[in-house]
Amino acid sequence: MLCGCIDIGSNTTRVLVGEAQDGQLRELLQRRAFTRIGKGLKAGGEIPRAKIEEVADVVASHRELADTVGAHPVRTVATAAIRSAANRDEFVEVVSERGGVDVTILDGEEEARLAFLGATSTLGQELEGSVGVVDVGGGSTEIAVGTVADGVTWWASFRLGSGQLADDHLRSDPPTAAELEAMGAHAAGILEGVDVPRPDCAVAVGGSAASLRRLVGAVLDAESLQRAMRVLSGATSDDVARRFSIDRERVMLMPAGLSVLDAAGHALGRPLQIGRGGLREGVVLELATR
Repeated sequence: MLCGCIDIGSNTTRVLVGEAQDGQLRELLQRRAFTRIGKGLKAGGEIPRAKIEEVADVVASHRELADTVGAHPVRTVATAAIRSAANRDEFVEVVSERGGVDVTILDGEEEARLAFLGATSTLGQELEGSVGVVDVGGGSTEIAVGTVADGVTWWASFRLGSGQLADDHLRSDPPTAAELEAMGAHAAGILEGVDVPRPDCAVAVGGSAASLRRLVGAVLDAESLQRAMRVLSGATSDDVARRFSIDRERVMLMPAGLSVLDAAGHALGRPLQIGRGGLREGVVLELATR
């Protein structure tokens, strides 16, 4: 059975269509658009009407793609930027009507649970013992700890994301040492004092983590994180985008995403394996097993 997920995030709006087979996911279709809903949006602020209509058009095109390949059901979810917006009801109404979908705004717990399911089901290897999953989005970061058999046993959601952090601190291209230091201190401060259960292994998901695979490989430890930051701070976003075949919009956000991943890795006390699936994959897998 082909199922789909349209994921309206703070940085991107994406569609995924896949088929679940023996608990694994075979991806058929994936598309994304950098809609940057969260750009300049403070907690409790309003998403501009023009941005709502832009996202509605993207969602409509994504739904058409999912319909074309025969996906059913398709679930549409929205995350941090939308759930903290003053006009979230207006957003849901317009996107639902113009996009031809029912939009569900996920709370932090549900977002963490679905990211954990997607990450642990698509990594391509057995995960024994407890697993930590960190999902760095544009407007929030979720950390979940649990086991493959029993699911999430501990979770936390933080208003700390790559888009929000970049908007607050990045003014230069490439970023300056002072900007990088400020982002690192901000991320570390948000997670400081959080008593995260120490897992046996840890997985990182989200756009920043996935893009970092092209820079440093499949594992984010202290050395590879430092190496990635040297790349991102040593050349303009255009140069990095061309060299590693990454969208420039993503490159602009990666120093901030890397700062959050560094702080999360310290909180979990483990190197971070870069995952191959997260929230969207979790949504599709859950739809397929209902």
